[in-house]
Amino acid sequence: MILRNALLELQHWKNSPNRKPLIIRGARQVGKTTLVNELGKEYDNYLYFNLDEYENKELLINAKRFEDVLTLLFLAKGAKRDDATTLIFLDEIQEIPPLIPMLRYFYEKAKDIHVIAAGSLLEHVLGDVDNFPVGRVSYMMLHPLNFEEYLRAIQLEKLLIKLNEIPLDPIATSLLFDAFHKFALVGGMPEIVSNYSTRQDINDCMSVYEAIIYSYQNDTLKYAKNLRQVNILTHILQNVAAVADQRISFEGFANSSFRSQDVKDAMMELEKAKIIQLIYPTHEFQPPAIPDKKVKPRLQYLDTGLMNFSLGIQQEFLTVNDLNDLYRGKIIQHLVTQEYNASHFAPLFKPMFWVREKKSSNAEVDLLCSFEKYLIPVEVKSGASGRLKSLMMFIDQCNHSFAVRLYKGPLLVQDVITPAGKPFTLLNLPYFLACKLDLYIQYYFNSTSHK
Repeated sequence: MILRNALLELQHWKNSPNRKPLIIRGARQVGKTTLVNELGKEYDNYLYFNLDEYENKELLINAKRFEDVLTLLFLAKGAKRDDATTLIFLDEIQEIPPLIPMLRYFYEKAKDIHVIAAGSLLEHVLGDVDNFPVGRVSYMMLHPLNFEEYLRAIQLEKLLIKLNEIPLDPIATSLLFDAFHKFALVGGMPEIVSNYSTRQDINDCMSVYEAIIYSYQNDTLKYAKNLRQVNILTHILQNVAAVADQRISFEGFANSSFRSQDVKDAMMELEKAKIIQLIYPTHEFQPPAIPDKKVKPRLQYLDTGLMNFSLGIQQEFLTVNDLNDLYRGKIIQHLVTQEYNASHFAPLFKPMFWVREKKSSNAEVDLLCSFEKYLIPVEVKSGASGRLKSLMMFIDQCNHSFAVRLYKGPLLVQDVITPAGKPFTLLNLPYFLACKLDLYIQYYFNSTSHK
């Protein structure tokens, strides 16, 4: 069992006086079931139902009243509703859509019972559910493992302690880079990390990578609108790794003849399955950072480890010293976004990036972090600070004087001046600290005035 950071979120939910039924979202194979099973150990009664299994589906599919559902759940497990604490987990709840609106009654009629629902393809049925329990349920998003969880999984506890120290102890920098490069190779899919932790040999994981990717392709048959969309979804999944971290066009995607709208519709289905994200840029310099959906989005794949396997570049990790030198810098940029995603559990959270697109010049900042009333620009780039031209363009226009660069180097705070003459603080962070980005921004932004 890999101890997940999300378990702490679930424990907060468990102990909250305002607790509502919880829906956990996330792609197939990110560890939703394992996570809730671990939480279930903290209850007197843990009633787990996989509704994808025939006997559980048959048990509940014809129950029309909430009271009948509740009775059947307890009877099936031989449990009693008494003073004992009870957690009910309805896994793959999309298999019985009428159960979804019934979740509200756990909040209205049975607050003593804790209930969690999840489903790998849940997003595909939510829009069709009548009387959805708006305001009566809460949500949490689960992502692949981040670097912190990876270190815990492979039992590098001393490095984990150093990673969690703010500011970073310089003595640990080299070892953390070595561990992060292995994490960048393996990725964060729990089953793969679990396999890798045994002998730390990537060859032990090849069949698992293949099985996960195949399961995503096979799932398209369950939610595609028609055979044509199956073909489009298959084409996207076969090419998604090659264009991950790039801004894409729907028209002619990956040398196809599919229409723009058809590709966009198919990608929205993959977004629902949480396999990809379409991240649209903003042109704003302060919150709210409204995305511009009229321009090309950047495509984010679920996991960098799956990306490496699909691209066939795993061997290249053995000799690389700086991930910026690997695959035109796309791997580290993609992984930084993945890490930033994984540190947020709110289902509506989506990373942001900034662009300026003019005939005279274009500029792009890799990531924007929302902090208080500011948007903090973050670049993933090696080399001298003078190369950060896009970041400096942003700093010249924004309402603060603080920026972050993630790179293959030590933690370093620099006083820099833009070509236009605006002084600002550049926080240079080793890129293995991407999972701690919000914490470092808070720590260093508040240490001196940048407002």
